[in-house]
Amino acid sequence: MLDYAERLHLAVVSVDYRLAPEHPHPAPVEDCFTGLQWAAENAASLGVPDGRIIVAGESAGGGLAAAATLLGRDRGLTGLLGQLLIAPMLDRRSASPSMHLLQGAGMWDRESNIFGWASLLGTLAPGDVPAYASPALAEDLSGLPPTFIDVGGADAFRDEAIEYAAGISRAGGLADLHVWAGAYHGFDGMAPTAIVSRTARATREAWLDRLLSAAEAGQPTTDSDTNTDAEE
Repeated sequence: MLDYAERLHLAVVSVDYRLAPEHPHPAPVEDCFTGLQWAAENAASLGVPDGRIIVAGESAGGGLAAAATLLGRDRGLTGLLGQLLIAPMLDRRSASPSMHLLQGAGMWDRESNIFGWASLLGTLAPGDVPAYASPALAEDLSGLPPTFIDVGGADAFRDEAIEYAAGISRAGGLADLHVWAGAYHGFDGMAPTAIVSRTARATREAWLDRLLSAAEAGQPTTDSDTNTDAEE
């Protein structure tokens, strides 16, 4: 996030949240929400105008960002401009076609995902897992701020990211969705000079710039919709 912040003149608040399995749900997301609430309450001292806070995260951090945004909506937190979710980990069920396709593939595959969710959820029974732990389980995705989601086409998280963006759109929200064809989990960090990596970063930055420019001008962000881009 620091690269985007430098170019767009943003302040960054990074939450040192407690980690699973030593600290299972709800500790990580409650820590993230505490940091978000602190940022909202101290926006003026951070040089951030009211209503210009964006929640962002990647992979497991993307799942926590989505969950913290849901908490913010349900607890009446104001001042959220948007959420930026990069290949977010959203669904504890690990049952999507893309998750099964990546079974045994190495990197972050279905086996890794099952282990990761077991570490986060601890002793919670499947029927007791709330949306604040696994945002894909949320029945109501209305009232969320404009959302940017991107994911690789060869990422185990592909289908849950697509479905989350579609769910926000169906609920009347604004969702920009980008699926980068052939890209794997963490592609832009591992292959930063690849064309698809440069394109993905430029696309995220353009969305941030558009969102911030609209807020500064006092205009609603109404030019976003659910879009899927396939990039080679």
